Amino acid sequence: MLNYAMKKIAFTVLVLFGAATISFVLLHAIPGDTAQALAGPQAAAADVENLRRALNLDAPYGEQYLNYMGNLLKGNLGHSYRSNKPVMEIVAAAWPATLQLAACSMLVAIIIGLPIGIFAAVKRGRIGDTIAMVVSFIGVSMPSFWLALLLIMLFSVKLELLPFYGIVGPTSFILPALTLGSSTAANIARLTRTSMLEILGQDYIRTARGKGLQDQRVIWLHALRNAAVPILTIIGLQFGVMLGGQVVTETVFSWPGVGRMIVDALDSRDLQIVQGGILILAFTFAVINLVTDLLYALLDPRIRY
Repeated sequence: MLNYAMKKIAFTVLVLFGAATISFVLLHAIPGDTAQALAGPQAAAADVENLRRALNLDAPYGEQYLNYMGNLLKGNLGHSYRSNKPVMEIVAAAWPATLQLAACSMLVAIIIGLPIGIFAAVKRGRIGDTIAMVVSFIGVSMPSFWLALLLIMLFSVKLELLPFYGIVGPTSFILPALTLGSSTAANIARLTRTSMLEILGQDYIRTARGKGLQDQRVIWLHALRNAAVPILTIIGLQFGVMLGGQVVTETVFSWPGVGRMIVDALDSRDLQIVQGGILILAFTFAVINLVTDLLYALLDPRIRY
């Protein structure tokens, strides 16, 4: 188990190194002059050049990359070009809101998707199975921004029941969590159905039923436990996707998280904040995948061997 964990940790480090490198290359390939954007359209050429020199933006990309990676190894994400605050401080202020929203969204997805998938598997080939899969298909197909606008129009504008701007209380989590959790719930339902159908056809399930065990006990205790590995896979991956894919949802709901922070930083070409936000999200995603892999080994001992 220790060797398995060490291999996964080493792979996670490589993933983070790749994410840092790719984000640096792509952001510096974006057209436009960072110094000009920071100085403003009315700034004189000499002022722009002085700013470029002060921020070390006139150095070759190779030198900038080595400086950036060297600072990362020291735990330093740099400073914001605009506010001169440490990027770590800015990201740390926004990250909890993103993590809280992702956790609430995943909770919604599990509460909705898992029972639907189990129900569809138990009712295989019946009308209930068909309805469950149609609902799942609709959930996967709906764009998040469109669903967000529908929820806002219904629950905030017409019914005036829920807030839709920022965080003003616990009820602020409901609409964005439903928006993010709906597509994930659909994915969980579909995979749960497929995995449960495979397990329900096994001999030991028929044996358990032949012994007179209650059907609910067979489904929830025996079948679901053995179907948990692929379900855990989709939950872990989707949780990582939620953390990194909240940009649209956070923008629509004015959520003070990392996604909206990255959008605002891109508008102002504050690349240090963008790089820091991307790296934190990549780190969180990698850690979640690492924990998921370790849970695989605990659920199924064959994996670690």
